[in-house]
Amino acid sequence: MTGILAIVFGAIFINNFVLSRFLGICPFLGVSKKVETSVGMGMAVTFVMGMASLVTWLLNEYILVFYGLEYLRTIVFILVIASLVQFVELVIRKVSPVLYQALGIFLPLITTNCAVLGVAILNIQLTYTLFESVVFGVAAAIGFTLALVIMAGIRERLEMVFIPRNFRGVSIALITAGILSIAFMGFQGMM
Repeated sequence: MTGILAIVFGAIFINNFVLSRFLGICPFLGVSKKVETSVGMGMAVTFVMGMASLVTWLLNEYILVFYGLEYLRTIVFILVIASLVQFVELVIRKVSPVLYQALGIFLPLITTNCAVLGVAILNIQLTYTLFESVVFGVAAAIGFTLALVIMAGIRERLEMVFIPRNFRGVSIALITAGILSIAFMGFQGMM
């Protein structure tokens, strides 16, 4: 049980995919303007990462390794992720057209989100079991969502204050992301 808790705590806080591993920066900066869209994106990424961890582990263990096709890992993982994202996109379009419009181009970009592919590859490199892989995938997505929502909350607050012209837009977003990353480094010595 302690191993699972270490995986969860490590993936959310210590090795946060956005703030420590610097994976998934594109949707992190693109969708983190409003808290509502950040939560929606976080839920979509959580589903995709969790399912991708499950499916890619099974495919790797029972097909790729069994038949000696490990060199096809990346291609197979990307195909699995693309299929899951298409499924999520269809569901969100049907269930919440407003969220679908708010997420815009960033929803299909989950397919190329390196954080999702990173989870699938790290599960194999860290030799996690099936259960540990799924826990790691969901915990990494929760960490991604946490970073996204915190960043969105800060950016919403920044809209209400005076910011010098040279720092507006992407500049202040990158500075804020850097400070947020430094704040998350405070968790490094905990485990």
